[in-house]
Amino acid sequence: MSVSVAFVDDDPILLEALVSLYSGKNDLEIVAKGENAVDALKIVEEILPHVLVLDLSIRGDAMAAIERIGRNFQATRIIVFTENSNVETAIQVLNHGVAGYVLKRSSADELHEAIRVVHDGGTFITAGLATKVMMAMKNPDLCRHPAEQEHLSSREEQILTYLLRGSTNREIAACLDISVKTVKHYMTALMQKLGARNRVEVVLAAQRLNVFANGGANPGVSRRLN
Repeated sequence: MSVSVAFVDDDPILLEALVSLYSGKNDLEIVAKGENAVDALKIVEEILPHVLVLDLSIRGDAMAAIERIGRNFQATRIIVFTENSNVETAIQVLNHGVAGYVLKRSSADELHEAIRVVHDGGTFITAGLATKVMMAMKNPDLCRHPAEQEHLSSREEQILTYLLRGSTNREIAACLDISVKTVKHYMTALMQKLGARNRVEVVLAAQRLNVFANGGANPGVSRRLN
């Protein structure tokens, strides 16, 4: 199934280049383009693309648009495509529900991969920046810590194991012989139990609480986080 994608950027040359480049991908369908925050909201409200790729520097209040889309149109996954490599900015938008943070210096293949990963339910952060973001989120000023470790069921621990390996929701569902909807249900429960606001914080919270102490070596963190 092709992924419907919309691009919003206030650089007309770059915008046309993105549309032209990714229109040639067999697994993508470019359904709209826009230049500002108002365009972004209108596109999502009228078309509901699978993935919205937008720059934070567009005219209008990009952050307000992100918050509104994340609150009211969760079927659309958002990728921020930006020159801004500030770690705190990345954390801020991730906490508002953005699924991908890709720097404009990235390759065309990396943005293509990000679109596929977030469409499959994962989180994608540009290589290099991902490690800085996860390290910064250990800072108590940037990341809420759970007051105490709640008991995790065996199924929740299984979900976490695959999550730490970088598996997507679909891959987890296939391995555990459950539906993608059920995986999402467990992810919501894990966020609540671990005091996490997004999937990146679930990984960090799991590591801090050492939930795998009795289950062997920690499989590590991939930059592709489901």
